[in-house]
Amino acid sequence: MKALIQRVKRASVDVDEQCIGTIDHGVLAYIGLGHEDNFATAQRMIDKILTYRIFENDDDPAKFGKLDKNVQQVGGGLLLVSQFTLMARTDKGRRPDFGAAMAPDMAQALFSQLVAYAKTQHLNVATGQFGADMQVSSVNDGPLNFLLDV
Repeated sequence: MKALIQRVKRASVDVDEQCIGTIDHGVLAYIGLGHEDNFATAQRMIDKILTYRIFENDDDPAKFGKLDKNVQQVGGGLLLVSQFTLMARTDKGRRPDFGAAMAPDMAQALFSQLVAYAKTQHLNVATGQFGADMQVSSVNDGPLNFLLDV
């Protein structure tokens, strides 16, 4: 499982010109699911995303400007978007190889479990729509982007 996380000032997902998920200050997380992934992997990824320190600590003068707080500590939102292209192999040729991505039916079930778990761990969780043609808008804060693996 891979996640591309971005610290954002705001982010939203539209499907068919309707906003289906939006957050203000927080983390936009694109999630890629692979063949080996399962619910335990999903739990570890959500736990990592929620506790990954990518926000500055403006409360403590000794730590001012340091990335010392996580999305939970700053009361931010979490926008989860399924993104199978994160699993692409790009080391050979000029076309991505998506063979490492989980099959869509299995991925949809696991992504739903991942979202449900995230909602038990954090109050402000929004999502895209699995398999839909989504338009994702965001204002990246920093910019700060990190590729996480579990």
